[in-house]
Amino acid sequence: MEKIRIDKWLWAARFYKTRTLATEEIGKGRVQVNGQDVKPAREVHAGELVTLRQGPSIRTVTVRGISGSRGPAPVAQALYEETPDSLAARTKAAEQRRLAPEPALSIDRGRPTKRQRRELDNAGDPWGQRWSASIKD
Repeated sequence: MEKIRIDKWLWAARFYKTRTLATEEIGKGRVQVNGQDVKPAREVHAGELVTLRQGPSIRTVTVRGISGSRGPAPVAQALYEETPDSLAARTKAAEQRRLAPEPALSIDRGRPTKRQRRELDNAGDPWGQRWSASIKD
């Protein structure tokens, strides 16, 4: 087998869990072959450069082998070789994510407790009771 559809190759190389997901990502323009946007039916050959986006990371791989069936992970990893630039960018992005502060830690106060809510209600009511528009108390 010398050539195969790009969506099937991405699925066989375990970049995407299903061929449908691979087809959707190709349709959204997140996969390029040799720097050009492709359609799912485009045939990919050994030696071509495939750039794909998976979440926040962009991977650039060289096609080393062709397989029409999805096999175990070691076999799938033999189908491609990631470029050194792509590996360096992914490790740099992972390090930045690791060192980034936790977004939840920037929140000073969360939702008030029942006791704090009562204190807020009483602090906003100078007369010690709730205001009412009705005549009777």
